[in-house]
Amino acid sequence: MVDFQSRDTGRGTDAEDDGTDAETDGTESEHGAHGHEDHDHHAHDKRDLGVAVVTVSSSRTRETDPSGERIQSAVEAAGHEVVSRDVIRDDHDGVQNAIDALAGRSDVDCVVTTGGTGVTPDDVTIEAVTPLFDKELPGFGELFRRLSYDDIGTKVVGTRATAGIDGDTAVFCLPGSEDAARLGTEEIIVEEAPHLVGLAQRE
Repeated sequence: MVDFQSRDTGRGTDAEDDGTDAETDGTESEHGAHGHEDHDHHAHDKRDLGVAVVTVSSSRTRETDPSGERIQSAVEAAGHEVVSRDVIRDDHDGVQNAIDALAGRSDVDCVVTTGGTGVTPDDVTIEAVTPLFDKELPGFGELFRRLSYDDIGTKVVGTRATAGIDGDTAVFCLPGSEDAARLGTEEIIVEEAPHLVGLAQRE
């Protein structure tokens, strides 16, 4: 089988278009009415994030974890702080409890996991984490797979990268390869996490 923990990079296809036009009733569309206020102006960005990095693997250690290292490097290069970094086994309850505990910490604004997003029997990260989400962020997985398409083609269907909001904490789940960690963190997470966290923590 293809292991998406080994190589997830590249560029991809356009988002699906269902061919329908936005409904009009004499008022502006949601996007037009707000002028992308939340998305363009970034008025609510949280500039300095506390980030927890979690590698889900039964074979890696902190010393043999290039994906976690790549995530930490990208986060710190963007001016944020890695406040926690752990390697935990591929165990549903263990993963769920660890992520929920991290999301509840006052010094953690964002959790980034790597590993366990494929389709083998021990890939349980998505099953463990998604029940914790108060709000899902489907655009993260969609964009990650789009960016990965040029490198691995249709094999992107085997990666289940996802994200959501747990309380007021943003959680991102990436595949376990170093390339996937680089792509997801450098090109998406460090760009959007401050804005998402700022909105999630807005009074």
